[in-house]
Amino acid sequence: MKIVVLKFGGTSVGTIEKIKNVANLISLYKKKYKVIVVTSAMSRVTNNLISKSKKISDNFSDQEYDVLVSSGEQVACSLIAGRLIHKGFKSRSWLAWQIPIITDDLHKNAKIREINKIKIIKYLKTGGIPIIAGFQGMTREGKISTIGRGGSDASAIMLAKFFKAERCVIYTDVEGVFTTDPNKFSKAKKIREISYEEMLEMASLGAKVMQPVSIQDARLNRINIEVKSSFVKKSGTLITKRTNIINNKIITGISSTQNDAKVTLVGVKDKPGVAASIFKPLSKNLVNVDMVVQNISANGKETDLTFTIKKEDLSKTKKIILENRNINFRDLIFDKEVSKISIIGVGMITTPGVTFRMFQTLANKRINIQVISTSEIKISVLIDKKNIKKALTALHKEFKLDK
Repeated sequence: MKIVVLKFGGTSVGTIEKIKNVANLISLYKKKYKVIVVTSAMSRVTNNLISKSKKISDNFSDQEYDVLVSSGEQVACSLIAGRLIHKGFKSRSWLAWQIPIITDDLHKNAKIREINKIKIIKYLKTGGIPIIAGFQGMTREGKISTIGRGGSDASAIMLAKFFKAERCVIYTDVEGVFTTDPNKFSKAKKIREISYEEMLEMASLGAKVMQPVSIQDARLNRINIEVKSSFVKKSGTLITKRTNIINNKIITGISSTQNDAKVTLVGVKDKPGVAASIFKPLSKNLVNVDMVVQNISANGKETDLTFTIKKEDLSKTKKIILENRNINFRDLIFDKEVSKISIIGVGMITTPGVTFRMFQTLANKRINIQVISTSEIKISVLIDKKNIKKALTALHKEFKLDK
C-alpha cells in the first residue's frame, strides 16, 4: 500500500476558499496514493482560544487547556472532509481518541508514543481519505493531550513513521526553505535539499518553516519531509539525511535574529562555581541563555561575563541578577540593539577557512563582532542590529548563496 501523509498548516486552511483549494490538492494525490491528511486549526483560531483561557484564569488548568485548544483542529477536519465528500470522495474526520493516538501524560507538551493503525488501515483499504486532527492525542487514561508548538507537524511525522508512508509533505504558506529570510533579503534562494542537522540549526535560530522539535522527530525516525506551498504549484524543499544530498556549497543558509539582548556582568570575582551561581537562578526561572563569553582580567582575580537572552526576558533577568546574593560584580550592562547572524552548513566540517572568511567579510564591511559561538555546522556572531542587512548581503555573496 503506497501511502502519502499530507499536512496542512493554519494558513493553508485559513479560509473557506483555502480549504476548497486544499481539497483540490488532496484529490491530485489520490490518483497515485492512499492519502492520510493531517490538519492544523484555521489560522488565528488557536491563539484566540488561548486568549479566552487567559481571560478565564491566570492559572488555567493544563488538562482543560488541552481540551480547549485541541478543538480548533476538529473544525478544520470537518470542513476538509465535508469538501471532499462534496467532490465525490469518501472521507471523514478522525480525532485522536477515535484512532487512538496515544501520548505520554505531559499536558500542553505531550509526545506521541503509539498510534493504533487498525481502523485507519481498514478505512484506507475501502478507498477512504481520513482527515486526522493534528496537534492532539490522548493519554492512556483517556484524557485529551496536545503536542506543543509545531504539534501538527509532529503528528504528521509520527503518522508517516507508523504507517511507513512513502512521502510526508508539509504544506504551508511558503515555497520551501530559503538560504535566508526572503522578507529580509530579496536575493534569498530556495534550497532544494537540506539535511536534518542544517534545518534543525536554522529552525533553532529563527527560521519559522518548522519547529525544531518536529525536525528532531523526523531526524530520529528518518522521515523525509517535503516542505511546499499550498498556494503555488512549485517544487519545495526536501529535508533528509546528509547522505541523500548532493551539494557543492559549503554553506547552506544564513539565519538572523531580531529579538536578542546582551547582558554583561563587569568585575565578577573569578572563582570556581561563579558561572553556575549566575546561570542557575536564570535556568530555574526559564530564562534561556544562548551565547556566552568570559574575559579574564590580567591579574586573574576578576572576569567580565557576557551572555545573550531573548529581549522579552530582559527585565526578569535584571531582577534575578540584582537579587542574587551569591555573586558580586561592579557593574551590570544591558544592550537591546543587537542581533545574531549565523552561517549554517555541513560543508564547513571538511572545509578549512570558513571562520576566517566569515570574520573577514564582516571586517571588510566594518562590522564589529561582539560575541562568537560555534558548533560543528554553525558559526554565530553577535553584531549591532543596524548592521544586520549589510551583514546578510555580504555573507550571502561571499558564500555564493545567490547563485
